[in-house]
Amino acid sequence: MSTNVLRTADGWWVLRGDRAVPVATSAATTAELIADRAAVREAALSGDAGTPVADLVVLSPVTTPCRVVAQMVNYRSHARDSGFTGDIPPAFFRKASGSVSGPGEAIVRPSHVKFLDYEIELGLVMGAPLPVGTVVEERDLPTHVAGLVITNDVSAREVQLTKTQFYESKSYPTFTPTGPCLALLEPEDFAHLLDLRLRLSVNGELRQDRTLADMIVRPAQALTLLARFQTLDPGDLLLTGTPGGTALKAPPKAVEKIGALLPPAVKWKAFFKSQARNPHYLHTGDVITATISTADGRIDLGEQRTPVTDAN
Repeated sequence: MSTNVLRTADGWWVLRGDRAVPVATSAATTAELIADRAAVREAALSGDAGTPVADLVVLSPVTTPCRVVAQMVNYRSHARDSGFTGDIPPAFFRKASGSVSGPGEAIVRPSHVKFLDYEIELGLVMGAPLPVGTVVEERDLPTHVAGLVITNDVSAREVQLTKTQFYESKSYPTFTPTGPCLALLEPEDFAHLLDLRLRLSVNGELRQDRTLADMIVRPAQALTLLARFQTLDPGDLLLTGTPGGTALKAPPKAVEKIGALLPPAVKWKAFFKSQARNPHYLHTGDVITATISTADGRIDLGEQRTPVTDAN
């Protein structure tokens, strides 16, 4: 069974129900904690009654700086929403690790961003170096991946679309809420990855709801493709794509064909005028709730609950 770990300003904790037991470790980073699994196991088996989780201020269990890499259009439902047909080539992009924020921290919308969107994603936290040229088979996943986290790949859509700029549009501070739990997996847990269900709601309205079975490129293949050009180290984070249900959706094909004939400035003005009528983009005061778990609770990454606010 996986072991859920929390991080606070005071250190690391093993989650047991609604209480948390401190981990006796000097680890300051996620990579150092992963290397001290013995201390985590000791805390999990401890007779310590623990501290109520409600009394803790939980931080992201992924410490920074680290590499944050993300997969693009990696769920069939998201591909349909985005207007893709046929085979979709695997693609990756980087996010600034300064975008990583805690699971209860507010998402801050920059003043120039009007079309703010959500994307729940399963995050893989690396447990061992992944050198360039590594080939990862399904059976190898426990060697390379230490654990899992909930992430939200928050996106400034007008920046992403008009500039074709993923790095900027997804890297503003607070644009990668992460946690609450780092689920450290045992080898046998990896057989249950496809049973994980991702759910995201805004103000209680369910927007995204899919299992990993909807994935196009699954974790072992993704790591193999990424390792063609990118080294990863323990504590680095790979976001594995989002299911359908984001606010942004492709326009009807006829509209898209007409738009392709227009000058870019005219096309985007018309597109965002239509998007302004879409009520699903995020606004100040919205609260996003995200969960990832298996139906039987074998793997449960907790609940991420993040409000949205405007920059001062």
